[in-house]
Amino acid sequence: MSSLLLWDVEVINKVKSYTLAVVGATGLVGGTMLKVLAENTDIPVKSLRAMATRRTAGTVIDFRGTPVTVEDVASADFTGIDAALFAGGDIASAEYAPKAVAQGALVIDNSSTYRQDPGVPLVIPEVNAHVLSKDTKLIANPNCSTIQMLSALAPLHRAWQLKSVSVATYQSVSGAGKEAVEELKRQAAAVSRGEAAESGKVFPHQIAFNLFPQIGSFNEDGISGEEYKMVVETRKIMELPDIPVLATCVRVPVFFAHSEAVQAAFVKPCDPAEARRLLAQASDVKVIDDAAAAVYPTPKDAENQDLVLVGRIRRDITAPGGNGLAMWVVADNLRKGAATNAVNILKAMIKIWNKA
Repeated sequence: MSSLLLWDVEVINKVKSYTLAVVGATGLVGGTMLKVLAENTDIPVKSLRAMATRRTAGTVIDFRGTPVTVEDVASADFTGIDAALFAGGDIASAEYAPKAVAQGALVIDNSSTYRQDPGVPLVIPEVNAHVLSKDTKLIANPNCSTIQMLSALAPLHRAWQLKSVSVATYQSVSGAGKEAVEELKRQAAAVSRGEAAESGKVFPHQIAFNLFPQIGSFNEDGISGEEYKMVVETRKIMELPDIPVLATCVRVPVFFAHSEAVQAAFVKPCDPAEARRLLAQASDVKVIDDAAAAVYPTPKDAENQDLVLVGRIRRDITAPGGNGLAMWVVADNLRKGAATNAVNILKAMIKIWNKA
């Protein structure tokens, strides 16, 4: 007990406040990052800088009751910033993340730019925080669909060892940004009035009262960009370079939160009841599973929260040897699938800094 108290005092004495930045602060993910940061009052923030493109520079936003003027990222100086959370997309990350790192900031990047760089850790703190160190300067935030799937699979992998994964996703339009949300609203309103929906500007097909199995462009093997991300990111995060992963990613007319039908085969014998117990013990997972009473998670249940919701846990009888489970996994793609994971990475790094 005494050593624990000494450690606590030691950490408290080292606590400092941090200067943080959010790049892409006026977008859906960037705005959610600001919201999640504001809610995490255990992160001592000395000052917050918000950055975006010239189009929205000058906008005034609120952070913990203080007005913050959005800066033009093109001319921003990152000197003195402890950590910068990037939510501005691939182009912004490729251009400005190296500049931020060179000027001394830790960068936590939500784009796909650095996810497969072997020198950049791809992190879900509840799954693989062990890859972080005090010297880490650039960290990649995984794809939203990957984050929620692996948050549910990691506790089961530790018990039974993953052998293969198959997943079908049902992804909300907010994953494609603000304009996609507005497109669904306009199309749904038009169809509800008995009018023809306008041609899509964001999506290749009408999204209102419709769905389609394409998120990203297809490669020569017919695999979409989103599906490819789930394959390669699963292998990197789980440190299973050869694990078979089959993904089918579908865009659905839901505003917020992604859903997934996951089938996983394991090396060791597994059991649905034990799976429920293991998942209930995970800090970022909530089991909602009473199929007989029609109790299972839906996207509405997941909106505006940070937990991964898991239900419909049952045996997958198609798995070799019967060593497989099927389950339904739902999470808020803007929070758990992006902003909250990035903030949790920051919190993990702060713990490492405080222990150094």
